Amino acid sequence: NILHQNKIHYMKKISSLATCLLFLTLSSFLTIQVTAQTKPSLSKETPDQKLKRMQWWKDARFGMFIHWGLYALPARHEWVKNQERITNETYQKYFDEFNPDLFEPKKWAKEAKAAGMKYAVLTTKHHEGFCLFDSKYTNYKATNTAAKRDLVKEYVDAFRAEGIKIGFYYSLIDWHHPDFTIDEVHPQRPLINSDTAYARLNKGRDMTKYRTYLYNQVTELLSNYGKIDIMWLDFSFPGKYGKGKDDWNSVELIKQVRKLQPAIIVNNRLDLASYADGEDFDTPEQVSPKELEKYKGKTWETCQTFSGSWGYYRDENSWKTHRQLLDLLITATSNGGNLILNVGPTARGEFDYRAINALDSLSQWMHANSKAIYYCTFAPDTFQVPEKDKLTYNAAAKRLYVHLLEYPAAGNLVLPGYKGKIKYAQFLHDNSELKMKEEGNDILLTMPVKKPGYEIPVVELTLN
Repeated sequence: NILHQNKIHYMKKISSLATCLLFLTLSSFLTIQVTAQTKPSLSKETPDQKLKRMQWWKDARFGMFIHWGLYALPARHEWVKNQERITNETYQKYFDEFNPDLFEPKKWAKEAKAAGMKYAVLTTKHHEGFCLFDSKYTNYKATNTAAKRDLVKEYVDAFRAEGIKIGFYYSLIDWHHPDFTIDEVHPQRPLINSDTAYARLNKGRDMTKYRTYLYNQVTELLSNYGKIDIMWLDFSFPGKYGKGKDDWNSVELIKQVRKLQPAIIVNNRLDLASYADGEDFDTPEQVSPKELEKYKGKTWETCQTFSGSWGYYRDENSWKTHRQLLDLLITATSNGGNLILNVGPTARGEFDYRAINALDSLSQWMHANSKAIYYCTFAPDTFQVPEKDKLTYNAAAKRLYVHLLEYPAAGNLVLPGYKGKIKYAQFLHDNSELKMKEEGNDILLTMPVKKPGYEIPVVELTLN
């Protein structure tokens, strides 16, 4: 009886504890839900309106980034001014020598289009502060170099003529402007962080004046070049010796961006995550295909380089292979995201031969297989991914695409659990039929012994 009474006593305690835990779990969940729903908004845009605004970008899946500036002359990384702690006076030689005599943006645009890129984003100003456009708020611009012209305008005209959507990158950071306060990533940062050191270095500098400069230049960019489709603002690094939304006055800045270009798409580097509509897409940078999988279901674009640098880097040799580039593109699409691949033109204004080779290889693959990228996203959970392959899916066309990262050696491609789901199967590159047979709940596709002449062939499945 004593044992029985003790058992009842402890069972009641356990039941009470379980009830408390359940209550706490539900409370936490509801708190998270309420918090997510009560984020303040900066506009009156509805979810449906946002979906419509973003649709072309989601359908496109593939874009070109172009990092170009004075750093192409030292040709040893776009952060060379930071890494080598170069002063404005020493860096001036690159401004004096800037003369892109081989700059032909029409060639850039044709190469981007051939590679299958649907939009492009150019660095109108990078962290060094040099402007490729004819800004009336600075003399530190391309029109005052041997180029003697507005390079942004020529880019816009050339890419627009090829039907490519126009994007502008603009650096929130400026290592040349006299009022931009020195912070932890500035070339003239102190050797040891301290309030005293920063106060001494920033004497006479005024971020209020720089904020006005920033605001005015973004206004110029969005007022003088027609319809701009993407604004890529870079970047915030909040902290004691960093900079965030208050330093840029990000709220007013993004309001101005959207006022001037209501249909524009804006990235997530203004430090406005606390607002429900403070950003349009995430920007995982230089991450592996495996890491991209965690973004599935979000709205995102991975920014990647052909090599390890964004700006032209003459002696840098860690260039991605054709297979690695394809894997990034396929992985992005198969997880509902975009890929924007970067080219760093030389100081003469042309694409490096290694970049051209990479673009040419992408051109061949995209010419044959772009249907498996455009308008595609991740497949429904009802379709199991064949071992070592990846799937992309076009809901409107009722097509499922199997990207063969490893070509089947046994002569059959096994589609697990696909019985009754497939109407027809073919290679995408030439529309040649692949015979199907059932084996239990699986479908087996009879594959040719010789792999087609593509690094990653694609099988197109028409769904029932």
